[in-house]
Amino acid sequence: MNELNQYLTHLLNQSPGLGVAVMMNNYFHDVATALMLASAVTLHAIVRVQDTMNTPVATLFFLKAYRQMVKFFRFSLWWIIIGGVPRTIFYVSFEWNHFADKLQVPALMVKHLVMAVAVVYGIRAWRRLKVKVAGLREGLPADLRAAAGE
Repeated sequence: MNELNQYLTHLLNQSPGLGVAVMMNNYFHDVATALMLASAVTLHAIVRVQDTMNTPVATLFFLKAYRQMVKFFRFSLWWIIIGGVPRTIFYVSFEWNHFADKLQVPALMVKHLVMAVAVVYGIRAWRRLKVKVAGLREGLPADLRAAAGE
């Protein structure tokens, strides 16, 4: 494992372009995590308004917003999964060594804990919303259900 870390460190030192690619991947990986959480929180706010109004039109609005927000969720989930591969490969040589050299390992640990909690919360929130959406779709009149894209 140490030899792989040395090779990756050498590779990063030899290729500034690879360093930029890894850095951007890591940045967008963090953004995808935030996007997942933000989309769940946004939809939670919209569903609270829908609950307060409790009208077919409010339900239709929520369902249409949900259909659009699902795209953000899927994009962020796939980016977290796919972007996690190179992040894991270059983790020791690109992130760990950088933070360890600056004695910032506790900060790195807190960051990863917060990100893991955000991903778990985001997935759980989306799963709960999926159940809510199914119930709301069933309660819509047929004409509005068609307008919702059903």
